[in-house]
Amino acid sequence: MKFKDYYETFGLPRGATQDEIKRTYRKLARKYHPDVNKDADAEARFKELGEAYAVLKDPEKRAAYDQMGSQWKAGQDFQPPPDWDAGFEFRGDGADDGIDASEFFEALFGRHANRGGRRPSGHARGEDHHAKVLIDLEDAYRGAERSISLRVPVVDAQGRVTLTERRLDVSIPKGVRAGQHLRLAGQGEPGRGNGPAGDLYLEIGFNPHPQFRVDGRDVFIDLPLAPWEAALGCSVSLPTPGGSVQLTIPAGSAAGRRLRLRGKGIPGNPPGDLYAVATLSLPPATSDSEKAAYRTLADAFDFNPRAHMKG
Repeated sequence: MKFKDYYETFGLPRGATQDEIKRTYRKLARKYHPDVNKDADAEARFKELGEAYAVLKDPEKRAAYDQMGSQWKAGQDFQPPPDWDAGFEFRGDGADDGIDASEFFEALFGRHANRGGRRPSGHARGEDHHAKVLIDLEDAYRGAERSISLRVPVVDAQGRVTLTERRLDVSIPKGVRAGQHLRLAGQGEPGRGNGPAGDLYLEIGFNPHPQFRVDGRDVFIDLPLAPWEAALGCSVSLPTPGGSVQLTIPAGSAAGRRLRLRGKGIPGNPPGDLYAVATLSLPPATSDSEKAAYRTLADAFDFNPRAHMKG
């Protein structure tokens, strides 16, 4: 996938105002409209302009796009950074924006394409808002009370997009999983007239963990074993997000063997499991006695780890 520089599409700097973006789009859209311009590339250019405008006209999309920085250049190979959109508060429900979107647009904004549109007048319920937030895996095991910070894009008096921050106290329920949505009633857009406020939906994700990996409700941890522990079996103390447990390692455990602790994954009905994945950790041979021990080991076994290889 290639990076798209939406500012370059319009020939505008990143600090352009919303009015400058609107005027430039209208000018270029008239120039390249397929009904007017019969050049071979006019239709493709018109689609590029429509996609760029769908992002830059919207303060929320634009602020999220801008946070990736200006180090990316048009045409560079690109993958969205993990959880690039975490902490941004969006309006809408993720419906399609009505454009012929590129793979790049869909990768960034597929879940946040709809931004409402024309506001009804009179008394009306406020629009729902959405945001992705990252929590620690341990919070999903125990539940927690957390204060979270959300970035809300607004247009300032000069027509430029800026970010404001609001903080919310949130109850993280025990057993919450990645991708689950928490509803905060009345924390969305204020209603119009006497209409009620919309709701805020928080999509849960997990912060990267130095030890654990998560798949649904199952949790994985790599378990380093010394060669003699793997060969002879042993009992080890294994850390889990819910506290340490004793784990029996069967004799003859090869690297990659998954040892299952039923019900020790993320709580739920049913709970997930925790898997300890065996890895072999070789002690260094630096002293004479350590080197001698390895030579004795080599002499004791008629073992060729490459016997299965051809040639």
